[in-house]
Amino acid sequence: MSPATHPPCNAANSCAMIEDEIARSCALFDGQGDPMPECDPAPKSMAAAVAVVQRYYSALNARDYGVAWAQWGENGPPNQTLDKFQAGFAGTRSTRVTIGQLEPGDGGAGSIYQTVPVTVDSQLQDGTRQRFVGDYVVRRVNDVDGASPAQLRWHIGQAKLKAAPTR
Repeated sequence: MSPATHPPCNAANSCAMIEDEIARSCALFDGQGDPMPECDPAPKSMAAAVAVVQRYYSALNARDYGVAWAQWGENGPPNQTLDKFQAGFAGTRSTRVTIGQLEPGDGGAGSIYQTVPVTVDSQLQDGTRQRFVGDYVVRRVNDVDGASPAQLRWHIGQAKLKAAPTR
């Protein structure tokens, strides 16, 4: 991606989109020679799993629904088209995610799962404030032979959020 054709962080190129492209590239080349110092956090780390959730909310705030949708993997959230996903946020003015205390992730069936506890504060277009608490389960394939680059990247696999009182 060239800064000449895609200047960083502007209305056409959200920071989340640029961060997502960097994360995609880092995951693609992870384990192919010396680690790239620019790939921070390391593509397989808990911090990289957390970055997916942070990028998700950054993209929502930038109204970059395509990048937000893609944090769920190649086909977006289960049973949602991009249009349906975008319509679900039509009344949202802003969101802010706070990451809670992480515990080490789990492995199973060739995948790694990382639970990311969150508190999400949002404001609707009419000024109403909402709060949700819960967690995201972020997943990646654990270097299984034949895994695609998309499978080797962390992506949101599940969200378990419930409404909570606002402050």
